Amino acid sequence: MTQTSKVVLVTGASSGIGEATALRLAADGHRVFLGARRTERLEKLAARIAEDGGTAGFRRLDVTDAADVQAFVSAAVERWGRLDVIVNNAGVMPLSPLSELKVAEWDRMLDVNVRGVLHGIAAALPVMRAQGGGHVVNIASVGAYEVVPTAAVYCATKFAVRALSEGLRQESAGDIRVSVVSPGVTESELADSISDPRAREDMKTYRSVAVPASAIADAIAFAVSRPAEVDVNEIVVRPAASAQ
Repeated sequence: MTQTSKVVLVTGASSGIGEATALRLAADGHRVFLGARRTERLEKLAARIAEDGGTAGFRRLDVTDAADVQAFVSAAVERWGRLDVIVNNAGVMPLSPLSELKVAEWDRMLDVNVRGVLHGIAAALPVMRAQGGGHVVNIASVGAYEVVPTAAVYCATKFAVRALSEGLRQESAGDIRVSVVSPGVTESELADSISDPRAREDMKTYRSVAVPASAIADAIAFAVSRPAEVDVNEIVVRPAASAQ
């Protein structure tokens, strides 16, 4: 390991942005600890990282369970003795018009997208404070800056992530770095959770132009790589051809 090697935890690491982030940060020499519900994918990803000369561990993780997130963080600290960065990436996006009253889907978005981030902060913050520093990276969305039809609840969760991040930044100045990375349309499995037919059809058009997940991973890697005295607070990454 290089002197700049960090211990980085990534939630939602089994696919999409989480997977790309794990690969990029491991390639940069960091030790990555991967969390998601699909452990078979985590095992394959950790093996791939090891084959490429990197260092990775993994643990099944449900971010909606605060105790499980705490155990996830504790397992990484027990393994490597510290926690430098947590990337709160896990998210869901079952879009639908509010009039469809898909309350269970609204609750799921709140549980994963908002409570999941809070659980990550709650588990990581005491460790980072005790060791004298750390970095919280929260994945929001361009939906944290705008609202479009069928996405009201999803955007509300991402507005919340942005607000929570700014609050944490203000409360942690000089101690914990806080970054919000907000992807535009990105190649991922996120849209697979959309059950509403209209929203699924609209998303096909919206996603006709997309950036690869590696583009978001590059932005995260940039924020993580800055010197300790530099805090990159917000990065928005969109396809160049996208107006939204």
